[in-house]
This record gives sequence, structure tokens and C-alpha cells, in this order.
Amino acid sequence: MQRRNSRNARGIDVSRYQGKIDWKAVKADGISFAFIKASQGQRYVDPTFITNAKGAKEAGVLLGAYHFLDATNVDAAKAEAKHFADVLDQVGGVKTLDLPAVMDYENNPGNLSKTLISAVALAFLLELERLTGRKPIIYTGNAFAANFNASLGSYPLWIARYSDTRVPSDTVTWKRWDIWQYSDSGKVAGIRGNVDMNEYNGTADELRTRFTKQADASDKAGTVASGTFIANGKEAGKALLYGSRTYVPLRSLANALGLSYRWDNARKEAYLNRSKLQTVQLVEGTAYVQLRPIADAYGAVVSWDSKNKIASLKTKGEK
Repeated sequence: MQRRNSRNARGIDVSRYQGKIDWKAVKADGISFAFIKASQGQRYVDPTFITNAKGAKEAGVLLGAYHFLDATNVDAAKAEAKHFADVLDQVGGVKTLDLPAVMDYENNPGNLSKTLISAVALAFLLELERLTGRKPIIYTGNAFAANFNASLGSYPLWIARYSDTRVPSDTVTWKRWDIWQYSDSGKVAGIRGNVDMNEYNGTADELRTRFTKQADASDKAGTVASGTFIANGKEAGKALLYGSRTYVPLRSLANALGLSYRWDNARKEAYLNRSKLQTVQLVEGTAYVQLRPIADAYGAVVSWDSKNKIASLKTKGEK
């Protein structure tokens, strides 16, 4: 992965262990962004979250929040995502954040296989995005990052490796970092003791622009337009655009991915590969599902032709 750069924005991440923080002093010391611990597991809430979120926001520090994942199965991961979303609501939800919410997944208490680790991670991320309307960030350690498969490669990576000289290791899923936590013993004005230090791969303005645009797009989800869905080079039906989100027919997407599907008309529920889908739009008797998260989960590639309003999907092995 790439090295640090002197032009990059500097940031910190904090929790109750940092105690009372003078956020104006933090900002004056050159800190552009901060990720604040909000929650952990299915019940824990960091007691300093609300105070820190308010302080960082008022000081002009770009605000993000993270959840420490304890889940050892998919259902628990979804429950934790719900807990995180509920805690974020205490400060006004993700719209209050300047940066995406973060899944902190860095250990394996259940001794899961790599396949299950990726499944747990994806379940949490998809559920959190469904609940908040905003794509999260993945935080993990340098060694633990090797557990994540390609289905998670579209998520921004915040990686921990404490070193002044050694860059984080390449993995099958990521070759570059978006944010690097390079020290756990930093010193910043306004904070007593040590604090984790981070660097964004770009300037503070670039950081603000990148994620503010993402938030603005999610706010426009009420608008609907139509386009065309192309699967492996063949027209496969209509694409519906809800703001920045593209929905395609369940049947067409399942056939393109070679997966089983089922529509329960009585309950108005959709199933793909025997798993219930959380976000479904029923239009003129046809079930539409969100394209990109499902494509990412099964290793397919999605592209978007904005001029012609064409959503294209290519599965593995297709050219």
C-alpha cells in the first residue's frame, strides 16, 4: 500500500479513554477530522459519545463515528448495526456526521473462518446502509485485513499499522488505504495522554468533498428516474434510480448471478439465495432490489452510464 504524504489531512479517533477533550485546542493543533466511538456489541454506548460529537462539530473538526463489532454470526451482526444506528440517532443520525459511519472489526472472538468473517462484516455493513442510507467505512488492523474477501472491496478502508516506515500490507481485497491509523501514542493539544493518530489519503478539502457529496446524494433518495439494466452484455430489464441508488428486477439480477430467488407476494418479501432482502421496491407488480450491494457481495462488477442511464453488471468470467 502507499506511503504517507505531508499534504494529507491529519485526524484522530477517541473514546471514553481520552476523558474530557478541548475540541477547540484539537482543531487549532492541525487536526482536520475525528472518529468518535459510539457503541459496541448490541447494548454498549460510549458515555462520552454525545459530548465528543457535539464538541468536535462545534469546533469545526470533521465528524465521524465508529462501532466496535463483537458479532460472531450474521444475525448478531444485523442486531449490532441496528444498535449503532439507534445510537447515531441520539446526535441526529448520519446526516449530522461529516464522514461515514465506521464498522470497527479487528478481532475474531468466535474463531470464525475467513468466509464467515466476511459474511458477518457484509451483513453488518448492508444492514447499516439500509438503516441509514449511507455507505459505511471498514476499520481493521493490518493483519486482520487479510480475512476480508473481494465482496468488501468497494468499501473505503481505514487500516491500522503503527509504524513510521512500514506501510500497511497489500491484501487480495485492498491495495490502497483511504485512512491510515499510524500511531496509538500521539500527542495532541486539548487531550491528556496518548491518542490514536490517523491520516487521510488526501487534503482536508478533498476529504470533505468526497464524503459530503456522498451524503448529499443520499438525501435525494426521494427522486425517481428510469434507465436500462444490462447484464453480461444483454438487456435484462428496467433500472429504477432512487436518487443515487439503482434498483433492478429481482428475477433479472438473480438470473445474471446464477442464484435462486423467491418473491413472497403475501408478505411482500424477496429472497435471494434463500436470504431475505431488506430493501425491496414493488413497482407495477415487479420486485426491484438494490443493485450494487448485491453485486458487490457476489463479486460482480457494476458500472453506470449517466448519459444514457444504463446500469451494467458483469459477473466473473464475463468480458
